[in-house]
Amino acid sequence: MKRRDWIKNLGLGAAAVALGVISRNDAIAAEATAKAARGSAPLKITKVRAYLTRPAGVNLVVVKVETNEPGLYGLGCATYTQRATLVVNAVNDYLDPFSRGRDADNIADLWQNAYTSSYWRNGPVLNNALCGLDQALWDIKGKRAGMPVYQLLGGKCRFAVDCYSHASGRDLKEVEDSVKSKMEQGYRHVRIQMGGYGSEHLSQAPDFAGAGFGLPVDRLMDSLPYLKATIKMFEHVRNTCGDEVELLHDVHERIEPRDAIRLLKDLERFRPYFIEDPLSPEANDYFRQMRAATTVPIAMGELFNSPHEWVPLIKDRLIDFIRVHITQTGGFGVTRKIATLAEFFNVRSAWHGPGDVSPVGHAANLHLDLAIPNFGIQEMIDFNDATQEIFPGCPTMKKGYAYVNEAPGWGVDFNEEAAKKFPIEKADTPSYWNPVRRRDGTAVRP
Repeated sequence: MKRRDWIKNLGLGAAAVALGVISRNDAIAAEATAKAARGSAPLKITKVRAYLTRPAGVNLVVVKVETNEPGLYGLGCATYTQRATLVVNAVNDYLDPFSRGRDADNIADLWQNAYTSSYWRNGPVLNNALCGLDQALWDIKGKRAGMPVYQLLGGKCRFAVDCYSHASGRDLKEVEDSVKSKMEQGYRHVRIQMGGYGSEHLSQAPDFAGAGFGLPVDRLMDSLPYLKATIKMFEHVRNTCGDEVELLHDVHERIEPRDAIRLLKDLERFRPYFIEDPLSPEANDYFRQMRAATTVPIAMGELFNSPHEWVPLIKDRLIDFIRVHITQTGGFGVTRKIATLAEFFNVRSAWHGPGDVSPVGHAANLHLDLAIPNFGIQEMIDFNDATQEIFPGCPTMKKGYAYVNEAPGWGVDFNEEAAKKFPIEKADTPSYWNPVRRRDGTAVRP
């Protein structure tokens, strides 16, 4: 900008600049302050609403925050697929009246007061509802600034986000073929599973069903077949797919702590990129023993919703990757703080990014991934056509990297009419985890 132009733009402050009384930057700041004082009205929240949709067979919850500026709104993800309608009620019945009339710019203040407005803290329903509000306000902030959200955090630390994909099969050959397919698509990191979590198909017929215990849909998992199969799976994939691909695996907390420690020690020779959720949150104290027993990188946090769970593991360097579900923590702002804490303890990020995160939530994951120096890896999915119709501007994948839409805010929109074509499952077939049991009927977490 030429000198005469910025003098003109500064107005009265330009005279002081010309006389050398104040600097140009001070004049700009003073003029901005004066403009605000002359009556630039705060941006007010006028409505907060949660919406449900199911375009890919998974319940999604999206929160829309409207403002008193015509056409300006923000979107946030509040997906808690197993209790979706409860989150909707929390948003519509409680956060909406609480938020109306408040300043949309003051995200931190609004979050802190909404967090204590229910008196009792944490919990997945409250935290997911809060995240929907929080992410929507960040979306608004980016739109007002005319920038993608990652720019508000200081800009990019990398050109794109490295992601991993899931490979599975019911036997070794199927797992091998699945891994090779992912490698052909450009993925450098692949999570391998033998069947479902815990290789349930390797266990024999459940005795508890014949004993009249539980329901016919309850499933059986024996630890020993799973442990043996997992070691064989890693050995086979390393031998057939080479050493270049990074291998990940999800224990999903389904074995006892001692078995988990022994499993990681046995897998050490195959150099896993990380082993995910080897222990349940209730057994966090065992991480100290696990860390002392093996050098295998550990990822943990998918089920966490309280600082009392993630802070000790990070500050004591008991894990290598923090893997929280952003909506479960209470919001984008919370997870940003987790990333900052983790940076100082050499713990990297691996945010939870499965199908039960909306494209808005995936975009939030990716914007944080782009901006933090201690990024590790991102779990990511491909969006089907129905999802892309409902959420224009979805993040995209290319050769194992995820890219965000560079539009202001999250870069993702929401088509309410298209969402109505994919209602959530009916109340008589709710979404929840069916019980998994040991042979005697004992419940298996999670």
